[in-house]
Amino acid sequence: MGNAWKLMGLMVLVLFGPGSVAVAADSSPVGLVTKAEQSTLVVAQNDLPGLQARLDGLKQQVSLADSLSQLVSLQDLIQAYLNDVERQQSALLPVQAQLQSQLGVLGPASPDEQAPENTDIAIQRIHLIEQKDKLDSSLKTLAGLKASATELTTQIAALRRSRQRLSAVLQEIGATLASVWQPGQRLASSVLLLLVLAIWTLGRRVAERGLVWVCIHRMPEGRLRRSSLALASILATLLTAACALQLLFYAVTRQLPLTPMLQNLAEEIEKLVYTCVLITGLSRALLSTRHPSWRLPAIADPVALAMEHFPQILAGVLLVLVTLSQITNVSGMSTQVVIFGRGVIALIVTLIIATLLLHISKVRKAVADSGEAPEAGTTLAGLMYTFASLATVVSILALLIGYISLARFITYEIVWIFIVFSGFYLLMQLLKDLCEYLFSPRQASGKALKQLLGIGDARLEQVSTVLSGAGRASMLLFALIALLVGGVGTTFGQLFAQALEILGGAGLRKLNIIPGHLLNAVLALLIGVYLIRSLRRWLDNEFLPKTAMDPGMCASLSTLFANIGYALVILLTLSSLGVKWTNLAWIVSALSVGIGFGLQEIVKNFVSGLILLTERPVKVGDLISISGVEGDIRRINVRATEIQLSDRSIVIVPNSQLISQNLRNVTLGGSAQGVATLELTFPLDIDPEQVNNLLYNAYCEHESILDHPAPFVRFSKLTPDGITLTVTGYVSSPRVVGKIKSDLLFEILKRLGAAGISLVKPAAE
Repeated sequence: MGNAWKLMGLMVLVLFGPGSVAVAADSSPVGLVTKAEQSTLVVAQNDLPGLQARLDGLKQQVSLADSLSQLVSLQDLIQAYLNDVERQQSALLPVQAQLQSQLGVLGPASPDEQAPENTDIAIQRIHLIEQKDKLDSSLKTLAGLKASATELTTQIAALRRSRQRLSAVLQEIGATLASVWQPGQRLASSVLLLLVLAIWTLGRRVAERGLVWVCIHRMPEGRLRRSSLALASILATLLTAACALQLLFYAVTRQLPLTPMLQNLAEEIEKLVYTCVLITGLSRALLSTRHPSWRLPAIADPVALAMEHFPQILAGVLLVLVTLSQITNVSGMSTQVVIFGRGVIALIVTLIIATLLLHISKVRKAVADSGEAPEAGTTLAGLMYTFASLATVVSILALLIGYISLARFITYEIVWIFIVFSGFYLLMQLLKDLCEYLFSPRQASGKALKQLLGIGDARLEQVSTVLSGAGRASMLLFALIALLVGGVGTTFGQLFAQALEILGGAGLRKLNIIPGHLLNAVLALLIGVYLIRSLRRWLDNEFLPKTAMDPGMCASLSTLFANIGYALVILLTLSSLGVKWTNLAWIVSALSVGIGFGLQEIVKNFVSGLILLTERPVKVGDLISISGVEGDIRRINVRATEIQLSDRSIVIVPNSQLISQNLRNVTLGGSAQGVATLELTFPLDIDPEQVNNLLYNAYCEHESILDHPAPFVRFSKLTPDGITLTVTGYVSSPRVVGKIKSDLLFEILKRLGAAGISLVKPAAE
């Protein structure tokens, strides 16, 4: 039944369908499309290679076009090509619909078609499927050709726009230059240009020589003069370049103001010029080939001479190539052109750096082979050389495999790292030399600071070291920020703004620290410390000596005043910074954790020191004995107390021990008396009364022995070896006990010898 229905459907299609069934006269398979449609399909398939060849030719012509007229004519040719493709598609779409409808009438193949009476239907279906597959493939190819041609049209439009904009930029530049070279303006323009050239050449030399003269005749001889000479060279280069550039812009724009497009281009070129000036100025200052004794880094003369011209070449190449790249960016050239320009810049800069590194290595090897003294190598210099070499190799590999953006980034970063490292190296050397000069005890500034602050040479050197270290640490922080956020063409203003944005993060904003308050905080700290030291000297030298207090009490009050004063100065400094006390909770929490784990001993000693200064169980000048140590208290500090022994040595005892341990204060209250006791052993056959009177009289007759309490002689013990007598007397102070006992012993031995009384000799062991 299924085959019967299919035969009926085929008959209906033949009799009443939109196209008749064409049957070949010979024994070939019968087709279900008309002869006209078959010829259309054959023609379309034969035209596809021609259409592809036409598209390839158009692409080649677009790549070689160098004028707007050629691009316009090519755009017309591509439009005609699109019309031909669409005409082919329009001719094939009805045939595709016809084949699809005929296949729909025949339906899918079934197992019954294996019968002999159904063989014609299967052959017809296979033939229709083959024709439809060819037709679908042709339509797909035509769709791809149409898409490629449409994309090519878009590229031509972009090229036309970019070239039109480039032409507009060149026209604007030409109009600007023509305005300053028109009749009546040529003389003034020539004079201004000559003046620009004179400032950049002669002016730079005059400015550099003037600053060098100032450094030589006004700066002290030494490291400060050398770093000042390097800075003078850079300043002369920057200042003359800035003057020449501003005068050049005035000469070009005095008649016709720049358009917004040219203004943007001029700003970018100005940044580029300053970058190139920094490259040449820093290299000239650090290499110092004309005056090797002025050179800051440890670079051998042959190496410096070998490197002399490379920074100038690099600056010139960057100035020319990056200017052209900026023009292409402003004019809106295509992405391919921009990437090509970046690749050229990266390639040339990489080759210059690679040549420099190879040349340096060759010169160093030659110096080593010649037997001359090699330059002093440092770890930092080795790391920089290794980093530059690796970066150069990576940049070349990136260019070879097509990563142009990566190669450009690496080369620009090498140049930027050189600028940042050289600039901050010079500034850190200058800061170090300046601190050493200002705080030197041999200089007038150091002597004035000593007299003003009342500090010694050692403390002045400590201040110099601390300020120099803090300044260099701050510069290193800014250098790191400059490396992270800056790049070639970044201005000082942009770097400073980025640094403030990074340093003024959420944490500092919560503390309300504003950079403008830093000066107030520094002034508050310096003035506060000066006032405390001045008031302490006034207390020690003028006020306290005129009171009835003992010296120990005076020393304790002076120390307590200084500690409280320094604490108040710290609080005042934080207030000047704008720190709100409610925002210091995290600091208190951190300190509490630190105190609980590592600072508890320090805090305990600090609190003990405050107790010693307020309750005064001991004071400066007291004679104490603790843990086998006996001596006079010399100073009570915040953490520990200094005890001076009889041999003038100092023992440092933590304050907590003076509070928590048993302590003997011999001179507490100022009324302590010393006890001079001698223990002597006599033979058994002596007259006890005679010896008693002799000892008693010797003590009573000594002028240092007090009458009250009176001296006395005591019978200590009786042994087979002899009689032991102990004589005791009191003196005014425990500090003189040792001397008085020595005097008494000499006197007693003298009187015993005169009376014929001897002491018991020690038994031989």
